[in-house]
Amino acid sequence: MYFSFIIPVYNRPDEVDELLDSLTKQTYEREFEVVIVEDGSKEDSRSVVSKYEDKLKISYYYKSNSGPGASRNYGMERAKGDYFIVLDSDCIIPAEYLTIVNQYLKEEYVDCFGGPDAALDSFSDVQKAINYSMTSVLTTGGIRGASERIGKFQPRSFNMGISKKAFVASGGYGKIHPGEDPDLTIRLWNLGFDTQLFSKAYVYHKRRIDWDKFYVQVNKFGKARPILNQRYPETAKLTYWFPTVFIAGLLFSILMTYYTSALILCYIFYFLLVFIGSFIKEKNFKISLLALVAIFIQFYGYGIGFLKASYILFVKKQKAEEGLPEMFFK
Repeated sequence: MYFSFIIPVYNRPDEVDELLDSLTKQTYEREFEVVIVEDGSKEDSRSVVSKYEDKLKISYYYKSNSGPGASRNYGMERAKGDYFIVLDSDCIIPAEYLTIVNQYLKEEYVDCFGGPDAALDSFSDVQKAINYSMTSVLTTGGIRGASERIGKFQPRSFNMGISKKAFVASGGYGKIHPGEDPDLTIRLWNLGFDTQLFSKAYVYHKRRIDWDKFYVQVNKFGKARPILNQRYPETAKLTYWFPTVFIAGLLFSILMTYYTSALILCYIFYFLLVFIGSFIKEKNFKISLLALVAIFIQFYGYGIGFLKASYILFVKKQKAEEGLPEMFFK
């Protein structure tokens, strides 16, 4: 198997340096290539890439800004591999990563896979808290983590593999962002391709964001899901309403405390479970408290975004591109 790493970049040379350094340490015994696609950055990574030209088989392309989905497509169109691995630039790759991916594919080949993410000890407390919020079975049900109980896994492009055959057949990523990952996955399913979780093929995902950026991110995640539900109604699930219902229920339970404390006690019990789960994982009181903040922002941001997009699409009957233009690259 000849692998091509596809990495879109936007104003993140320091991240690219860390990522490329980790790729030089891969234990995989065969050659692989790295394709860097600079997406119209003002602060480009050209000089960083040049540092690794004698350590990696690497190609660098600069193009006008068109978003991560189009940049990944651009890279895959020019890559020489027969299997592409798409990474975000804020990832650090464990040394055994490619060896593990290759072993999975040898044992049970699949045309598209996704892997989980984890946090390094060197990450900040906020990064670790957000990582827990985004991967815990208590928050996302493990769909972004390492749950083995998922039937049809929807890979995320911070750590995703796709065969050249599947890329060509599907045409790659669409213009929606975020949401381009599940959009591609659903189209692959409809074309007859399978997807699978490679639970041991994890990456360290830095997520260099503050609380404001995290809110914007999860709010857009919430807006993306109704768009996908409209496009692919067969994939819609009641569980996608959970963050909206959670926040509405929390507000209602606070208003009802004058009459009964039963409802608010349920929320207190849930947040206590989250705190304990985070503390068991991180063994840090501060991170566990920050995880509670991250989870509230995650549910609130996603829930509000989901509710707003659902109203625009299904009540006002507007087209997604017209009602939610911020979700699409031209």
